[in-house]
Amino acid sequence: MITKSLISIIILLTIILLTTYLLTSSNNPITAVDLRSQFSFHNAYTTPCRTVSPLKVYMYDLPNRFNVAMLSSKFAKGNDDVIVTVGNVPAWPGGSGLKQQHSVEYWMMMSLLCEDCSKDGEAVRVLDPDVADVFFVPFFSSLSFNTHGRNMTDPDTEVDRQLQVDILKFLRQSTYWQRTEGRDHVIPMHHPNAFRFLREEVNASILIVADFGRYSKVMSNLRKDVVAPYMHVMESFVDDDPPDPYNSRTTLLFFRGRTVRKSEGVVRAKLEKILKGYKDVHYEASYATGDSIKASSQGMRSSKFCLNPAGDTPSSNRLFDAIVSHCVPVIVSDKIELPFEDELDYNKFSVFFSIEEALVPGYMVEHLRKIPKEKWLEMWRRLKEVAHHYEYQFPPKKDDAVNMIWKQVQHKVPAERLAVNRARRLKVPDWWR
Repeated sequence: MITKSLISIIILLTIILLTTYLLTSSNNPITAVDLRSQFSFHNAYTTPCRTVSPLKVYMYDLPNRFNVAMLSSKFAKGNDDVIVTVGNVPAWPGGSGLKQQHSVEYWMMMSLLCEDCSKDGEAVRVLDPDVADVFFVPFFSSLSFNTHGRNMTDPDTEVDRQLQVDILKFLRQSTYWQRTEGRDHVIPMHHPNAFRFLREEVNASILIVADFGRYSKVMSNLRKDVVAPYMHVMESFVDDDPPDPYNSRTTLLFFRGRTVRKSEGVVRAKLEKILKGYKDVHYEASYATGDSIKASSQGMRSSKFCLNPAGDTPSSNRLFDAIVSHCVPVIVSDKIELPFEDELDYNKFSVFFSIEEALVPGYMVEHLRKIPKEKWLEMWRRLKEVAHHYEYQFPPKKDDAVNMIWKQVQHKVPAERLAVNRARRLKVPDWWR
């Protein structure tokens, strides 16, 4: 005899089975679920999106000699304490040439001065230091080097050194610097020689660098620091829509620049010899002048591939000129580190050779010739998709260079907080050191 409880169990199981069938049946147009659409992976480029709240940044109010006084005489001596606002900040000067490529410090400061940029911005300025995630130090160390004794022997170099002494004194007097030994402070040092006299004194901070060519691994590294793109010197190629992009670019490989360099940059002179004799390869020694920059821009826009060998340091501005010219970069630099590489796959729009490979006669050129037209077009289209990540501008725009940098800074905050909290509770010397 079947009990009432057993009947209830049978009915319940029947309902569960029927419900499961209705929810998973491919014949039910209303309730069918295609799980593949929820977890599909594809190669299409997707724009990075903000998934957390904007980074809260406190910017120190520094005397103007540390930043904008180097750009405009109206902030010179006698006006050192004038408060810098969006209304009076000097624009970055046109025709500033090579100074422009390391102007990251200026654009980061400008993004924090912007009062209406929080909607799409990755960082927001806060006026209360107690609620800040990080502290921005608006010392234009790259511009200071370029302005005060760039050849490192001028008497003016003393001005650059004194600014570094003064800013270090200022920071050491800050309660917030003392609290973390500067670990939560963001300091731009984009020029390889920026802050060169006292950089070791701020090595715990989050540094904004171009590469690590002139830093020890202890002082600067990917774990705590951010690699930022150079500001491109050439104008962006905004109307690059020919009917046949591949064949309209008649030069296979293009290079125009200085060929006598130090460190890994000696590869440039060697490549000059190896690449002679190819009709569709343009390799020319040149200095950066107004006319040569225009000629280089035209050359990049009419070439399929642009050669980016190491210079005095592993990186150079040429890479970012190539990107905004939609010329597929050919990178020959064994120790280069690239901006935003946790979000962008450079293999999708660049070609890489080791220095050893590049110096094998014929190897690099033949490899480039074998890249199919469709593959090149795919890389060219990807360049057009990612180029906006390398634009510095004011007001800043969603996912442009400065917002991508702030996003990278935010990625460094958890490790910084771990280091600070751990250091506070240790009662013995750190056994990991």
